[in-house]
Order: sequence, then structure tokens, then C-alpha cells
Amino acid sequence: MFRRRKQRQAHDHVREAVWPSMGWRRSFHYLKHRVGRLPGTPHEIAGGFAFGAAISCTPFIGFHIILAAAMAFASRASMLAAAIGTVFGNPWTFPVIFTFTYSLGIRVLGGEPITFSIETLSLAHLIENFWSIFLPLLVGGIPTAIVVWTAFYFPLRGLIAKYQHARQARRERKLRLQALHAREHEAAAAAQESGVVLQTERRSGRGESL
Repeated sequence: MFRRRKQRQAHDHVREAVWPSMGWRRSFHYLKHRVGRLPGTPHEIAGGFAFGAAISCTPFIGFHIILAAAMAFASRASMLAAAIGTVFGNPWTFPVIFTFTYSLGIRVLGGEPITFSIETLSLAHLIENFWSIFLPLLVGGIPTAIVVWTAFYFPLRGLIAKYQHARQARRERKLRLQALHAREHEAAAAAQESGVVLQTERRSGRGESL
């Protein structure tokens, strides 16, 4: 019932990740409301989202959602928010993230960095130099993930708390308006009923006088 009439193909998902069909501004607002309306406390939601963003700085591509959800579960944060937080790692940010984490990992471990080019990005070259690439990315990704978690958690916790407070205030205001309209409707119905009763009494009184 809720499936698309035309199912998305693999290239549609890739295109959507690179350039959202609804536009970046609408995508940002959608993400903001989606996160703000998640069930949980501001601490749980912000912590989960921060785990998703932080794990995106590690080279475990393909396992980011699983790892983020596991870390959120272990810390009693929101696993759904953690899955959403992995959008921090996307085709636009991955080049910047991995360039930075690789450079940081090389500085920590020492050694000569690999010069990347079109030729060296082949699958065979990446497999042959797996540890020379993966280990610096991991070593540089861990402290980067800690910084990213902190940078996301504290601002998000305050923003989500304000969002939830404003949403609760709107809900209470709506309930008050509904209750007021219900009372007005009941009062109008009671007045109409009393008017009908009064007219009936007047008519019966006229009949008796005749």
C-alpha cells in the first residue's frame, strides 16, 4: 500500500545522495523536523545523532549505521537518531573527512603518505595497500570522531530541548483551543435546546388558554 509506484533503482539512490531532488534547503528542514520529533529525551536523541556523525569519520564504510546503532544501544541513546546521524558521512563530506583523517593518521604513525591519483585508486591498488591506507584512516579517525561527537552533542541537546518545548507548547495551545471550542459548542447547543423548550412551553400555554 505504501510502496512507491515506481521503485527506485540503485542509480536513483546514488543521485539522491549526491543531489537531493527536494533541494538542500528542504532536505535540511526535513532532517531538522525528523530529528526533533524522534521519541526520547534531548540527551538520548542528541547522543544518538552524535554517534552517527562520529562513526562516519571512521573508515568502516558500509557498517556505519550498524556501528552507530550499537554504540547508541550501549550508551542508551537513540538508535534511530544514530542511524540518521550517519548522513554526516555522504559523497560531499567523505573526501574532506578521509583526507583529513588520513593526514592525521600519517602524522601520528609516521611514514610516507601514499600519493593518490586516478591510477592508484584502482581496486587492485587499494587491496594491495590496504593496511597502508586503512590504518592511518583508523588512527586519525578515532580522535576526529571524538571531536565530532562533542561538536554535535552539546549544541543539538540544547536545540532539541527548545524544539520539544516549543512543540509541547503548540500541542497544549491546540488542546486548549479545542476544549474552548467544545465548551462554546456545548453552550450554543444548550442555549438552542433551552430556546426550543421555552417555545414549546409558550405554545402549550397558549393551547391551554384557548
